[in-house]
Amino acid sequence: MISKIGVLIFLLPLCCISQTFVGRVIAKVSQEPLETVAVYFDNTTIGSTTNENGEFSITYSDAIQSTLVISYLGYEKVFITDYRTKNDVIIHLKEAVNELDVVFIDADDGMPRAQKLKWFRNEFLGRSENAKSCKILNEKDLKFRYNKRDRTLIAWSNKPVLVKNKKLQYELTFDIIDFEIVIGNWTATSVIYTGTSFYKELNKSGRKRVLENRKQAYDGSVQHFMRALYNKELEEKGYIFGKEGFKVNPYDFFSFYDTDAYGNKTVILKEKLDIFYKDLTESVIETSLVEFKVDKYGNYSPIPDVLFGGNMGSQRLGDSLPLDYELNN
Repeated sequence: MISKIGVLIFLLPLCCISQTFVGRVIAKVSQEPLETVAVYFDNTTIGSTTNENGEFSITYSDAIQSTLVISYLGYEKVFITDYRTKNDVIIHLKEAVNELDVVFIDADDGMPRAQKLKWFRNEFLGRSENAKSCKILNEKDLKFRYNKRDRTLIAWSNKPVLVKNKKLQYELTFDIIDFEIVIGNWTATSVIYTGTSFYKELNKSGRKRVLENRKQAYDGSVQHFMRALYNKELEEKGYIFGKEGFKVNPYDFFSFYDTDAYGNKTVILKEKLDIFYKDLTESVIETSLVEFKVDKYGNYSPIPDVLFGGNMGSQRLGDSLPLDYELNN
């Protein structure tokens, strides 16, 4: 199965070692400040909230390439990509209207909610040991619609999905943008989900074991692979490549352009490749576009057009780590 899985990531220029972005969040209609608005860099552990005056301050380094997300329940999210070139901004939030609720309210689609939840858990969290340690804390907020003709299940929520990952010791907040499973012969033939996410560290007890679990989840992951690809360290990091049953040199299939002014490399994958990692777990990579971009932190774009199958394709939220994982090292 080939999966298109990811979060919204924008590739931005590197311009400083450390910088602080400040702003103020107000309601567009009332012009009143909004307190406790979540402000975070997508798919990282770096976040803040607004005070009683709607003010916030958030510090980041050049390793952070993610979109800045402004999120508040009942209001439309705001995404800021040019935070490196502006500061001290006023952000106006508009009240949200969920069109899916209007279209699908109380619709009987022939699949019981319990079965929909099972599909969602399996394809959102995954089936790994890490995934089995995860618990969705607000399943009641999830909403589903099954299309019998297309055998497609979609999911959405007006509130962020809250996930506690016991093995990796993160509490993850995930705002669903799109979630779709195509079901064929009662197996998922295609899984697509996108959204914005924020990772919160849980307690520090058993820290050595937690760090070992995280390292195990990271090694051989898409994030690990993309960083190794950028640095041309694929073989040094334990990756072996195959084509039609024969071992091949990956650099006969990957071509690189020089790094651009934004710190990104353009990569071309000539053909579909089999990927083996250390213990011979097998994955597949192919692209639906001629080229894609990747930076040294493992950000790549466009995410939906870089397709992974096998082990990497089966990785889900239960095995995920924030984009700033190991960057302080």
